[in-house]
Amino acid sequence: MTTRNLLVELFVEELPPKALKKLGDAFADGLASQLRNQGLSSPESVATAYASPRRLAAHISHVWLKAADKAVRQKLMPVSVGLDVLGQATPALLKKLHALGADITDPAAAVAALQRAPDGKSEALFYASLVTGATLDTGLQQALEETIANLPIPKVMSYQLETDCALPGWTSVNFVRPAHGLVALHGSTVVPMKVLGLAAGNITHGHRFEAAVDPVVLKDANSYAATLLRDGAVIASFAARKAEIARQLAQAAASVGHGARPIEDDALLDEVTALVERPNVLVCEFEKEFLEVPQECLILTMKANQKYFPLLDAQGRLTNRFLVVSNISPADASAVIDGNERVVRPRLADAKFFFDKDRKRTLESRLAGLDKVVYHNKLGTQGERVERVRAIAHAIAHQLGDAALAQAADTAAQLAKADLVTDMVGEFPELQGIMGRYYALNDALSADVADAIEAHYKPRFAGDELPRNMTGVVVALADKLETLVGMFGIGNLPTGDKDPFALRRHALGVIRMLIERDLPLDLPTLLWNPTGWSVVTLYQGFPDFNSARLQVEMGDFMVDRFAGLLRELGYSNPEVSSVLQEGEFPARADMVLKRVEAVRAFAALPEAPALAAANKRISNILKKAQDIDPHVSEVLLREAAEIALYAAMKDVAPKANAQFDAGDYTASLQTLAALRAPVDAFFDGVMVNAEALDLRLNRLGLLKGLHGAMNRVADLSRLAA
Repeated sequence: MTTRNLLVELFVEELPPKALKKLGDAFADGLASQLRNQGLSSPESVATAYASPRRLAAHISHVWLKAADKAVRQKLMPVSVGLDVLGQATPALLKKLHALGADITDPAAAVAALQRAPDGKSEALFYASLVTGATLDTGLQQALEETIANLPIPKVMSYQLETDCALPGWTSVNFVRPAHGLVALHGSTVVPMKVLGLAAGNITHGHRFEAAVDPVVLKDANSYAATLLRDGAVIASFAARKAEIARQLAQAAASVGHGARPIEDDALLDEVTALVERPNVLVCEFEKEFLEVPQECLILTMKANQKYFPLLDAQGRLTNRFLVVSNISPADASAVIDGNERVVRPRLADAKFFFDKDRKRTLESRLAGLDKVVYHNKLGTQGERVERVRAIAHAIAHQLGDAALAQAADTAAQLAKADLVTDMVGEFPELQGIMGRYYALNDALSADVADAIEAHYKPRFAGDELPRNMTGVVVALADKLETLVGMFGIGNLPTGDKDPFALRRHALGVIRMLIERDLPLDLPTLLWNPTGWSVVTLYQGFPDFNSARLQVEMGDFMVDRFAGLLRELGYSNPEVSSVLQEGEFPARADMVLKRVEAVRAFAALPEAPALAAANKRISNILKKAQDIDPHVSEVLLREAAEIALYAAMKDVAPKANAQFDAGDYTASLQTLAALRAPVDAFFDGVMVNAEALDLRLNRLGLLKGLHGAMNRVADLSRLAA
């Protein structure tokens, strides 16, 4: 029996554009997986997804008309349960066989047909049968129903279909959008099936206005894409349509000249691809006077509201040209161009109006408005939050810099949220910080402060750049730490894939700034210093704030994010766990990369495995002993091996400590590698837990000193196998 290619299409009303690509891929992958599980597709089968604004389709190669029959061997029960002392079937066995569809009219024959085989310590009965393979008619029906049920539909619609039975009436159907057609072709043969109240056929529909014929009749599965393009004026493949749009965008930009290029935005490109069936890119323009408005505002309104592609010049500055991806291709496109230009003009005028109006008031004059904006019902207003961010920024600046940095950071922190109550940010929340910078420069504030106001939200996403200047770094750290402490303090933690306050991103941003900017900041002391001022003291008076819970949960969270970052950088789990202790964020995060690099270099030494194993052994010994004094009395050293180890430590430890204090962690660990031979000899020839108390305590003290010397850079026991 030969295979044929299969084509399944659901023709629907306009699908949600931001979900189209995901829906198309899931539709094809789901069908392919279901058919494969039923044995209806061969190992060479390939699934190709098609998705356009009004269709989800899948082409699956090498599909059987009927799956092969399959021999199945099922375990029934132990022999002692299935057969009585005379070897006859028990009621339990007969009931099981009947449930499996076996013929039990002759119980003896049924028993004789069973297989007996060892099963652990006993013997069991097995039933062998031949399961008839599924036919494509029934298998595709089940596959399509399962696939539709598991589609990642953002929001399900309910609609009514007229019943096709003798009695008139309506039935309710649930799907992402109302479906109006179903195609199911195995080669050139229609597969008889029905889903969503639709019977399968070989007819679909093309472009609403430009299809050559309607309906479009599909000859076979393999001609689907070509027939839709020829007769329906539709590029069915999402990927092909996206590539065609990108090609036309580049071509249109080149026609403008002067190095013009469309703005790069893959999400916008995906969304536009989901809005058109046969793209036609056109060049439009707007009045140059609008270029007086910050280009971020104009770009955002064109992208977000109109789905246009703004054109930038060779220097990356916005031009007064933009590209429209039209869904129609008239001989004279002037009406389409004119219509889009008329549509965008009021949007740009609104942006100019907001910008001009906002500049009439200073950022400082808007601070009182933040007292009326609720930040969180358990953490007060944005005005209160600003004061907390100022206090944190002031403390960080004093640790990292001088009075000038503290003053600049305080000004930037005070004004960083003021643009939240401007008209422009009210209309476009994505511009927060960006507009704050423009308004700060308009208020004649320094470029350092203005840049910090914009940059304090950075990094906004994974891989985003960090703030450029130190003032921006200080305010960004303060802002993120305020959010982390506040949310953890009230128990508002991320769960699963839900993180509404972006705490994972904030934590990673803090860690990146500490290590990439080499900031000597003692973060644990800053956050929860038990003997003086700390960040947690800023939340006194909020009844739902729990500082004890905060330290544990936030400590674990920060360490987990730090460990994840190190693993992404290529370090192994043992290397990471040796420098990061669970729940204990390092006092000098900026040194962690140097320490983990030193551990990696140490692990490559031939002495490393033995020293790591010895370190683990020492740790276990010391755990059982309490309050051991690392002081060693030389007069109590009796065995040659302990005398040699003590002498080696007196020689090696000062060198290693000096290298550690100088920040040369790699050299420090390599120096300690010289202790391998005396450590091995010590454990081979010395009884640590001697009967004499003074000898035992002295040897434990020797190990305590050794353990401290070996683990300043990292916990080397984590490297032990």
